[in-house]
Amino acid sequence: MKVDVGKALITCAGVLLLCSPAHALPGSSGPAKRTSRAQERQAPPRPFAPESFWNRPLRDDAPLDALSDIYVADLQRQVRQWGTSMNTTRYGIPVYTVPGDQPTVRVALPNPAPPRRALLQAAWEDVPLPASARPSPDSDGRLVVLQPSTDTMWEFWRLHRRLDGWHAGWGGRMIGVSTNIGTYTDPPGWGASATGIPILGGLMRIDELRERRINHGLALTIPEARARVYSWPASRTDGQVESPTAIPQGTRFRLDPRLDVSKLDVHPLVREMARAAQRYGLVVRDRGGGVGFYGEDPGPLGWNPYSGIGGIFGDRSPSSLMRQFPWKRLQALRTDLRVEP
Repeated sequence: MKVDVGKALITCAGVLLLCSPAHALPGSSGPAKRTSRAQERQAPPRPFAPESFWNRPLRDDAPLDALSDIYVADLQRQVRQWGTSMNTTRYGIPVYTVPGDQPTVRVALPNPAPPRRALLQAAWEDVPLPASARPSPDSDGRLVVLQPSTDTMWEFWRLHRRLDGWHAGWGGRMIGVSTNIGTYTDPPGWGASATGIPILGGLMRIDELRERRINHGLALTIPEARARVYSWPASRTDGQVESPTAIPQGTRFRLDPRLDVSKLDVHPLVREMARAAQRYGLVVRDRGGGVGFYGEDPGPLGWNPYSGIGGIFGDRSPSSLMRQFPWKRLQALRTDLRVEP
């Protein structure tokens, strides 16, 4: 798959991935129009259970991995070598929050005969997917549907519409989102990310970014990850590096709790991301062509809140902002390694 982090073209191998250079959407305009539209948009509910690894604050004395220094050094190397950014308007994740009476449609899955695929097809027989829904405008075609009234979430990879209706290559459905710890466990193997971790997890929503208030962990993509070995909460990996010291997907990083984030000389957005990384951590969720964070794709909003006067990034590029992140002050928490069969 191809991913665009900042100005770098990225090729992502494996099941699915992310990323994004910002591009203007129709209807983008000045601050007054942005303000009125922001007022029309309700604050998104924070997904998953309070005790989820996404939502539970880390203890200051959370145990570190024996290879923490090696993993952090490798992550810094990847930032220098491949660059860093935030993925938003392409190879990103649009989220459609729908009401309880949203009409449903069938989303067809190719070759639904094998048991695992048959289960997913059954879960996609009645999806409250709006007729105007637009998957991410790239080859990954990802999209999330969130229905708070039924506490259910659907996610798709390579979602597209044909004459006979909607089709997708893979994804998942999660019932009881508000009580879920943030993983697909029954059945395992679902999910529209390379690791099987839900793509709504760790996603920075537009309202969170505008308000500079992120009260959950952040998802991370890296170019080079360990082959065949992953760490919980990942359930699979598309890593390709044959080294016991390569970063396993699913690894959780956090900023050193001794760091005074308030004194960082960085953009306010980067400071808030650092605060979230210190309190809740970062989870390596995907593999891409750069070290990247995930911001919500603004497609469902109908305009681009990221760039321009009064935008989230203002007159700065996301890559220049993410370079300010205090990468060298990260720590890798203890891993829980599993080997793919």
